[in-house]
Order: sequence, then C-alpha cells, then structure tokens
Amino acid sequence: MSNQARGGPLQGVRVVELTRVWAGPFGGKLLAFLGAEVIKIESLGSLDPSRGYGGVKVNQAPGFQAVNPQKLSVQIDVKSKEGRALVLELLSKSDVLLENLRPGAIDRLGLGYEAVKAVKPDIVYVSMGMYGSEGPLAYQTGYAPSFAALGGVTFMVGYEGEPPAGMNIRYGDATFGTAAAFAAVVALMHRRRTGAGQFVDVSAVETMSSMIGDTIMDFTLNGRLQVCDGNRHPEMAPHGVYPCRGGDWISIAVSSDQAWRELADAMGQPALAEHPHFRTRADRKANESELDRLVTQWTLRHDARALAASLQQRGIAAAKSQNSIDLISDQHLWQREFYRTVTGGAGQSRPIVGPAWRMSRGAAVTDGAPQLGEHNAYVLGEVLGLSAEEQRRLAEAGITL
Repeated sequence: MSNQARGGPLQGVRVVELTRVWAGPFGGKLLAFLGAEVIKIESLGSLDPSRGYGGVKVNQAPGFQAVNPQKLSVQIDVKSKEGRALVLELLSKSDVLLENLRPGAIDRLGLGYEAVKAVKPDIVYVSMGMYGSEGPLAYQTGYAPSFAALGGVTFMVGYEGEPPAGMNIRYGDATFGTAAAFAAVVALMHRRRTGAGQFVDVSAVETMSSMIGDTIMDFTLNGRLQVCDGNRHPEMAPHGVYPCRGGDWISIAVSSDQAWRELADAMGQPALAEHPHFRTRADRKANESELDRLVTQWTLRHDARALAASLQQRGIAAAKSQNSIDLISDQHLWQREFYRTVTGGAGQSRPIVGPAWRMSRGAAVTDGAPQLGEHNAYVLGEVLGLSAEEQRRLAEAGITL
C-alpha cells in the first residue's frame, strides 16, 4: 500500500529517521502509525544494533521487526561526503528529522540543525539525547535503564521496606520515544499555523521525571521523600496484586467507599465495610497491611479470571494479571485491533502490537519492518530523482550499500 493511500492525520508528512536501537525508532514508529512516510537511513557499515539482536540475519531480527513496522529503508553511507549530500537533499524534501545518535555525532556528520535548516528552513528537527543537547551533562549517553534511574522513576519501584528493585527496561525507551513523537506533532502544528520550523530538544531524563511530577513537587515543597511501596496507591485501598488459585494473580483497585462495600459483600463479609478499621478510605489506608492480608486470604481460594469477571460486574476495577500467552490469546485485544497483522518485504506475515489509539480516520497499518535497503529505488529514484545509471554508480562506490 502506498503512503498516499494509507490515510491518517500525518498523511503527506515525510519523516527522515536517523535513529538506533529502541527509543528513537519507537518515536518513528508512532509517527508512521499516524500516517507519516518514515524513511529510515541505514547502511551495511552502520547497522542499527537491533538488526543484530537474536543471532539472526539482519532482516529477521525480532527486536528490529517489533519497533520498525510501516517504515521505509534506504541505504546511505552518511560518513561519506556524497552520502551526506544525499541525506541533505532528502531532508530538503522532507518535513521532520528524528535523530538519537550519540551526543555530538550528528554535528560531526555535518547534519546538525543549522546545516539542515540551510536546505529546509521550516524543518522540524527533533533531537533525542539522555540529557538533551545543552548543559553540563549533555555529553553523556545512555540507554533505558539509565533514563529511568536518572529520571527518578527507578527509585520508586520496589516492595515496601526494601530497596529499589528496578523496572522493565523498555519503559524508559518507549516513554522517551513517545515524548519525541508527541513533540514532533506539536511542532508540525506550530509550523502549520506560523510557517516556522523548530529545533526540538528532547531529554530522556526530563521525560522520565515528568512521569513523577507529583512526587518531585512533594519533595521540593514538603520535604517528603517517596519510598518503595509495592503496588499501593496514595488514594485507593485495597489496591494491589493478590495471589489466586493455581499460581495466578489478580489486580484489584478500590477507588470509593461504594466499591469497598461491593468488595466486602463479594468476599462474603459485608460487615467488613463498617468495621472501624476499614469504614473510610483513611481508615483503610491506616490499616492497609491488615486489609491486604484479609483480601489475600479470600483471593487464594478463587480462579483469577472468573473472580475478575465477577468483580467487574459489581463495578470494581479488577483484572487477571496476564502472562505473555494470556496477552497474545486475548480475543478482546484482537477485536480492538491492539494487534495488527503486517506483511514484510519478503512476503512473510506476522502479528505486531499496533497503535495504542483508535481513530475515526486512522492510517492503515499493513507493512512489516523493512528489509535493509528495501526502498532504495523509491527514495533514490522517485524522491531524489536520480537516474538508474547514477544509482548504479552510487551502489558500486559503496555510497548506497
């Protein structure tokens, strides 16, 4: 399916992606899911490391397949003078540049903001760095675990009374990539209204800190330091993940006194709703350990899935804690198009996690991650207007391999 036929709010927007690993490609994926034509620049001499994960061929790496669907791939050696000239020519015909190279690398390549702005004055230039592009720490680089730790999120993840236990490493990358995609869309809206492009400086650490703004402000204003508290919530009780029969778990979140009365009734202990230790939210929070013990004694006797369904019917937020097999077999997620089936350049079909939104006029998502250089002819020929003879010369010279 051509980009022009895909639809979506970003149809007609061209994004050039100079990104690697996960956070940057994740941002590009979201823009592609919104309908943008996203062109990933790669080369044999400078492969995205995720193409090598899993010990498979470069076009089969699961990590790369997961984070690069619906993109185009063109091979250009950006370290060569001719390669850089090709990239600048492509950028002159594009709307957005998304980059997350190591600090200083993009400028050393001659593709910094001023150089790109000279060929495309209204470019939306989105630069992704651990600490951004300015300041005393801008020289540092890192990956998702660093983002979460330095942004303060890791400090809060762990069981009550224990030191921080860390978190899923992809949270840092996905959150950072989402912030970059959002910033690009906002800058495009600004350009539509004013005609002016922008340099957008996105910091991974600041992005992560924005996820815990209430905690940071509480410490800044009140001197209170948030400590690990497991799955507890400052305004809900009970709130947690409780063991069930057969080694499964259920998540339960009681957000009101009415929900608590319903839960007490479901437990077969309606009198608990009026017990002085549990009558109000403040009472339940003050006696949360005792409350969790009682809920655990009850949930252990039940099947997690059936219990979640019965609690939902009572208006209580509850769900079985799902493993990977549960998730991929969940018919509700398939029906809501949480998963999409895409087809790669070699003709193979595979499921992917699709857009996290539903739109009345969304973009079609049909293509898998590109093979290396799969769209050389389109980008070099149709977009840049190079003759077949010139394309052969560039390939023989190693510029487009």
